[in-house]
Amino acid sequence: MEIVVEETIQVRKRGVVTLPAELRKKYKIKEGDSFRVLDLDGLFVLTPMVPMVPELAREIETMRLEDGISIQEMIEGLREQRDRYYQEQHAGDGSG
Repeated sequence: MEIVVEETIQVRKRGVVTLPAELRKKYKIKEGDSFRVLDLDGLFVLTPMVPMVPELAREIETMRLEDGISIQEMIEGLREQRDRYYQEQHAGDGSG
């Protein structure tokens, strides 16, 4: 079972709260990291916000490798999709 860490923190100007160094180090929390605050009737729960772009990039790269698609093939496929989308969106409006 995980040891529960209990610390006292203080709210400063503009609502600034400093997390104890021990917790920042343990969870690799860096300046600029974002968290979601969940208010459970006065019990606050902080959960880290995972940046979507790096996570999506990892998923795309994993799928690309699993499917054996080169980066060049992926880029060409994206260009084809973009061209198709553009043609569908601008068909008959006289701009394309």
